[in-house]
Amino acid sequence: MLHPQARAALEAAAGETPVHDPAFDIADVREAARLEALRQPREDVAEVRDVDADGVPCRLYRPADARPGVVVHLHGGGFVLNDVDVHDAAVRTFANRAGIAVLSVEYRRPPEHRFPAAPDDVDTVVAWLDAHAEAEGLAGPTVVHGDSAGGNLALVAALRHPGRFAATVLIYPFLDPTASFASYGTENHGFDPREAAWYWEQYAATPADLEHPDLAPLRSDRLGTLPPTLVVTAEHDPLRDEGEELAARLAEEGVTVVGTRYLGQLHGFWRHTAAYDAAEPLMWQVAGFLRQHA
Repeated sequence: MLHPQARAALEAAAGETPVHDPAFDIADVREAARLEALRQPREDVAEVRDVDADGVPCRLYRPADARPGVVVHLHGGGFVLNDVDVHDAAVRTFANRAGIAVLSVEYRRPPEHRFPAAPDDVDTVVAWLDAHAEAEGLAGPTVVHGDSAGGNLALVAALRHPGRFAATVLIYPFLDPTASFASYGTENHGFDPREAAWYWEQYAATPADLEHPDLAPLRSDRLGTLPPTLVVTAEHDPLRDEGEELAARLAEEGVTVVGTRYLGQLHGFWRHTAAYDAAEPLMWQVAGFLRQHA
């Protein structure tokens, strides 16, 4: 059953132009999301500054009394939408709850920059951290964290860099271009298979990319190399089953994995702490997982 807050969110979004409609304007929607995000209240963080990670723009959040290390955060938005500004309020909250620095990555987005531009940008940021973490005061355990499409990029980063990360956190990750899991038919509230297909079409540079494990990481033969991993799903999310399939496969591979399904929730709830009562407890769950493993 949908939580009343989830029902209210669906009602508020009714009538929005779907991404697969020819009238959908990517540039306009990106700008509207930025302006809306800038109007949101946000927590103070001891240090917030923009950094250049060898050509990849990032924003660093360092809370007061931060413990050693850093979380590399990769924002969601179907690879196409959202950015560091849109995620600013959520990342501020996350950094304060987790008590560790967070580096939010402004990776290149399609359709202007298709696969593998985004995972390559994450590689660049990882290499920059290898070279500059000590000088930047970020030495210590590194965690990779992402929501939705960012969860895909976080998983791919961990697979591309086995042994590099202390932990991986995936919030309702977007993993399967085939949309073949049952939840696409039963839980398409506010996010249906046509929208999912549109995002994958924007991201992939060629049809063959849709079968590449760096785009479709459930195809990877390296899942057993992952560090301790938290996989979070939402009950009424078409991506629910692919996330839970990943958690099951990781367990079979011997990876330390925790899978949590948030009942009554929709895709996207994590970063909206004012709209969803479940968002703040999820922030604290991730903070606890990081304290255990990083």
